[in-house]
Amino acid sequence: MSAAINWIKNNKITSLLIIVVVFLVFEKSTPVYQAGLNYAGRGLTLNKTAESMMPLAAGDAVKPTTSTQNRMVITDSYLSLVVKNVGAAQQLIVKKAQESGGFMVYSSLNNPAENANASVTVRIPGKSLQSILNYYKTLALKVVAENLSREDVTNQYTDIDARLATLNKTKAIFEDMLDKAATVADILNVQRELLNVQDQIDAQIGQKKYLQENINLTKITVYLSTDELSLPYAPLEVWRPGVIFKEAVRSLIGFGRMLAGSLIWLGVYAVVWLPILLIVFIVKKRFAKKHLVCNNSKIHET
Repeated sequence: MSAAINWIKNNKITSLLIIVVVFLVFEKSTPVYQAGLNYAGRGLTLNKTAESMMPLAAGDAVKPTTSTQNRMVITDSYLSLVVKNVGAAQQLIVKKAQESGGFMVYSSLNNPAENANASVTVRIPGKSLQSILNYYKTLALKVVAENLSREDVTNQYTDIDARLATLNKTKAIFEDMLDKAATVADILNVQRELLNVQDQIDAQIGQKKYLQENINLTKITVYLSTDELSLPYAPLEVWRPGVIFKEAVRSLIGFGRMLAGSLIWLGVYAVVWLPILLIVFIVKKRFAKKHLVCNNSKIHET
């Protein structure tokens, strides 16, 4: 015993590391909902199936769905359109989505009087996706870009169902324990764990509803403009003199605005830099005059 104590004293850092490792190992092996609950000797024991009903540990995984049928896919589509009238096209896009059983999620319109550009996001039933995309394209003078992305969330959906099943079983266990609780401390402990489980159940249900809504309702984002260069996607043509001229004019206008803005700032801050400049000028002039007087005195003396 004394030898062990002496070894610990001589190897304090190593001993501390061993204690930390042992603590972490035992903490990881502790069941999620049994931590902090000690009902031994109180008549509140879990039945034989309790262990199998506990929530999945962090390292556990549900077997992925391998079937190619009935896959759950979230679809997002993006269109970039040059149109004659941005405001009218924006209204038609929203109207078509509503007629198909969908709704508008987001809409914005910039510079409606000149070089108008807008973006509108709608959600529509997935079965109407292709027909609605075709209709939106008919509103355009030119389709600058089109993108369709799909994300398979089948395994996520399956994992949520598995977690919900386990959490509901665990909740039933704690409800049974609550009925058998004999002391106030036991009742409070079990109620605390029940609230914890219920919070996790609510979170999983919310995530499931979110996935289901995204699966059933496809999102379409449409960018609209009368000018191709105002759209978020660059033109495909490599070189066009007309486009280069427009870019040069815009650059010149931008430079002019920046120069005018700088002059405004300079004028506003004149109350600061003008007195400083005046003081420097006066001091410099007096110093030069004094220097000239000294030089003239030296000349007369000689």
